[in-house]
Amino acid sequence: MTTIQFPRIQYPFPSRLNSHVAAAQQHVEDWVHHHGLLSTDKARARFAKARFAWLAARAFPDAGLHELCIIADFNTWLFILDDQCDEAEAGKKSGFLRSVMTGFMDIFRLPDPRSPANNAPLPAALISIWERMKAISTPAWQERFIRSMEDYFNSCLWEAQNRENRIVPTVADYVRMRPYTGALLADVEAIDIIEKIYLPADTLQNALLKRMVQACNNIVCWANDLFSFPKEHQAGDVHNLVLVLQHEHQCSLQEAIDEAARMHNEEVAIFVVLEKLLPLTGNEKDYELLRYVAVLRSWITGNFDWSMHDTGRYSAMMKEYVNS
Repeated sequence: MTTIQFPRIQYPFPSRLNSHVAAAQQHVEDWVHHHGLLSTDKARARFAKARFAWLAARAFPDAGLHELCIIADFNTWLFILDDQCDEAEAGKKSGFLRSVMTGFMDIFRLPDPRSPANNAPLPAALISIWERMKAISTPAWQERFIRSMEDYFNSCLWEAQNRENRIVPTVADYVRMRPYTGALLADVEAIDIIEKIYLPADTLQNALLKRMVQACNNIVCWANDLFSFPKEHQAGDVHNLVLVLQHEHQCSLQEAIDEAARMHNEEVAIFVVLEKLLPLTGNEKDYELLRYVAVLRSWITGNFDWSMHDTGRYSAMMKEYVNS
């Protein structure tokens, strides 16, 4: 058994938690059972220790209960979808995934997605999320969110095709695709409707802010790779920053972990520097921009705190590898 030293990760941002976390967690538990999303004892046991609402509550600390429940359901749905695709043999076949994800995109695109085929647990649960999102959003926001989900599904197909063809992505390709496979861009789009922060289009397209979003995405996804590499390693899945670094550089697991941590910490430094360069104008628009950046900060610290303190999703396998 390989024992490694887990890198020290710290962020210069406050750790926050939504006051509605307990109610949101109870809601998620009820919602998951209502839709029958857990079909095996293994899935039920894994869900019981995951505490998915705590991630949403850390990432969106100022959201109201209704909005927090929507985003907690959404992220729970993503985790359950990811687990089912990983565990089902068919889920590793790109043709199967393409069919399933085309159905999910129809839910977003069709005026009335309710059909016998969509009565299955995952489609029905997604419909319930999307209907609530549409009720509190504009058509323009819905189009942005749909594009982010299409990017996510396409990245899932990219991973599936790599597995089928036994392709280990290069570090460059993995870094390019990782922002999409993590689905965090959809969560960033959700800042509008969940935290009620409405930035104008020109601000959202500002190059500095876009690079901050990219840094946030990299930090969260690469930290997740550091937490979850034992899971992927055990499953023989190379889609993890640590594992693609090890393969490309032909280095030890510890060296790959250290390099992934260095890359992660560099993105933290970039985020901190860019925050000091925010295009503040001295008017009321600054308040909304600072609120938006505060949610990005909360995603960074929230993902870490949830992974290390709240959830049991990674701890068991990490203990087999890590001497921290």
